[in-house]
Formats: sequence, structure tokens, C-alpha cells
Amino acid sequence: MQTAMESESPRKATPLQVAKAVASAFIGIRKGAAHERDAVTITPLQAIVAGLIGAAIFVASLIMLVRYITG
Repeated sequence: MQTAMESESPRKATPLQVAKAVASAFIGIRKGAAHERDAVTITPLQAIVAGLIGAAIFVASLIMLVRYITG
């Protein structure tokens, strides 16, 4: 017989939770409790997609900053 904890599957993280996790990973600050929670709720696909989007935004902002400074 399954208990209530075993029958519940972990919820998927919301896009905002994934964005926060990726942003904190980029910056390098992270709380242990948040890491444990995110490890359960964030799927690898969510992390990959959010990481690619975050990296693209970071590179685009650097390019715009350099063009603004040199232009």
C-alpha cells in the first residue's frame, strides 16, 4: 500500500522558478535548501532551455553594451 508521499509525484517547476534557479547559477549564489528543492522540481529539459535563453540574453546584452560604448 502506498502512502500519501509515495503516490504524489513531484510537481514541475514554474517558468519563474526555473528562471530564478538559472539566474542564481549564472551569478554563483545559491542556498542549499533552494538547490535541493530545485533538483526535485526542475526537469533537465527546463534547465537546458532556460540556460540557453539566459546565455543568449547575456551575450546579446554584452554586444549591445559594447556597441553603445564604442559607438
